[in-house]
Amino acid sequence: MNYIGSKHKLSDFIITSVHKVVGDALSDKVFCDLFAGTGIVGRSFKTKVKQLIANDLEYYSYVLNRNYIGNHKYIDSLSYLFELNQLIGKKGFIYQNYCIGGGSERRYFSDHNGQKIDAARTQIEAWKTSGDIEEDIYYFLLASLIEAADKVANTASVYGAYLKKLKKTAEKPLVIEPAEYKLTKTSHKVYNQDSNSLIKKIEGDILYLDPPYNARQYGANYHLLNTIAKYDTFVPSGKTGLRAYQRSNYCKKAEVTTVFEELIKNARFKYIFLSYNNEGLMAAEKIRHIMERYGRYDVITTSYQRFKADKTENRNHTASSTTEYLHILEK
Repeated sequence: MNYIGSKHKLSDFIITSVHKVVGDALSDKVFCDLFAGTGIVGRSFKTKVKQLIANDLEYYSYVLNRNYIGNHKYIDSLSYLFELNQLIGKKGFIYQNYCIGGGSERRYFSDHNGQKIDAARTQIEAWKTSGDIEEDIYYFLLASLIEAADKVANTASVYGAYLKKLKKTAEKPLVIEPAEYKLTKTSHKVYNQDSNSLIKKIEGDILYLDPPYNARQYGANYHLLNTIAKYDTFVPSGKTGLRAYQRSNYCKKAEVTTVFEELIKNARFKYIFLSYNNEGLMAAEKIRHIMERYGRYDVITTSYQRFKADKTENRNHTASSTTEYLHILEK
């Protein structure tokens, strides 16, 4: 999935760093990914630890993590996926509000794909309502649909705007493929809560933090994924069809240091790892001053190529070098 701020390219760096600090044996550890996003980091540790806790305030993220992290037993899904892919399109909420043919003047999806999304989303909910599917497969199918929709979205990676003309990938027909997850013997926990509230209710061994680092609001940039996930009724706002969303204090320069220190103070975890790059609202020195008040502090850095979304055809068009800081606290 295309996701601004994804730690996919940094997974090896994060895993290696955690092992250097905590040790190679993690099988008795509880690992928490508090700002999980698409769950890339949590997925990397799922089979390594005793239990994984994943959380994110955005509902689409909860759906993805409820599948990738929460699901840990085999699900027989082929017949459901086959049926979803055979459905005739339906002129539902997505088509009416986010496709040209629906009259909204928005072009987030082709008319055909918008109708396929509506048909699949309606069917998944119908199966749940009738009791034909249980919770695990419900989130598996929802995650599979969200991943499929993102692949054919007519955007430059984020949903803050759509492209004027359909790009080649958006013209391809929607195909719902299985959102594969890793099997484990133990269960895991997934939350959809404010991180500063949740931190007071959980505890463990390793806490990984990847909060928003600038003024970009994920609720705005990924609003359409929330709409597909929730499939509720509301009046889309403005040219881009936004839905109401909660603004994160981590995206506010006047608030971020206060909420960050509150989080660190309340965290009942021995090891805390914070990913934050050199373009963030909090300077590295400020982070150090806060974290070292609560234990032994260290920092590791690495440089990597961060891709900026192209506004026309290619999602990954321009590259720029970014320094990633992994701040480490042993409480």
